[in-house]
Amino acid sequence: MTACDSIQAEQKSITKAKILSGDNYGELYDQGKLRTYYLYTPKSYNPNRPIPLVLVFHGDDGNGRSISNVTRFNELADKKGFIVVYPDGIDQKWSLRGNAQGRVDDVSFVNALINHLQQQINIDSHKIYATGFSRGAILTQALACKLPNKISGFASVAGSLPVRLKSNCQPRTSISMLTINGTNDHDVLYEGDDRTQRGALLSISDMIDFWRSHDQCTSSNNKSPDFSQDKVKTAIYTGCSGNSEVWQLAVVNGGHFWPGGSSTDKNVNKFNANLGLNASETIWNFFQSHS
Repeated sequence: MTACDSIQAEQKSITKAKILSGDNYGELYDQGKLRTYYLYTPKSYNPNRPIPLVLVFHGDDGNGRSISNVTRFNELADKKGFIVVYPDGIDQKWSLRGNAQGRVDDVSFVNALINHLQQQINIDSHKIYATGFSRGAILTQALACKLPNKISGFASVAGSLPVRLKSNCQPRTSISMLTINGTNDHDVLYEGDDRTQRGALLSISDMIDFWRSHDQCTSSNNKSPDFSQDKVKTAIYTGCSGNSEVWQLAVVNGGHFWPGGSSTDKNVNKFNANLGLNASETIWNFFQSHS
């Protein structure tokens, strides 16, 4: 090792040790734009031990801090021992493709963010996961198509796969995908959505068929002991290539919300209280079995 290598190694270890437990805010330049994120580090973080990373993407008009409040992933991170990052979309929105009007490609940004965090934190590169709500869930599906070499598991809440992405979505590896959708969601329609302002979205059954087919899943189990079957219809597809799995949770009469999360809407809180499904815990349990 040269003196220069040794200095670089020392700088790297110092940087990694500087991340304090609790709330951290960070920024990086990507595609000519200053990007920001909110990061939560559990008290158990030890810079000498690799730690899993969960990326959580907000919906339209949200931000990293707001989706952290809804999902309560910070509490779970402390209990289970993982780092969670909540990136901020530009103008509180996500863009799936850059164009001449100066829009960024947020898939490329997520790739840059992961690289950026790996330089500061001792992240277990086999345990990087992505989840999101609404437009953030649509971004999560796009990441499954385009970034499967970096991310080991995906969870989409109140989202679907854009129709225009489907034909170009040919990841070379199997994809572990968990989806949670309300059957009465008026924003991301269960039967599919051909409205042009959002871009057409596959129906939930077509989305599930797409991932099942991609993973070559051979068997299904439509019963889960964890949830009341009259409130949450669960289908788990196994026997898939590369030990991947596809889970589909359909919240009967559920709307556009994060099950088990906090909300300012009293009706959502009432519905949540009777549901018995905690999306964040379910997602983490799913992630833990895929690396």
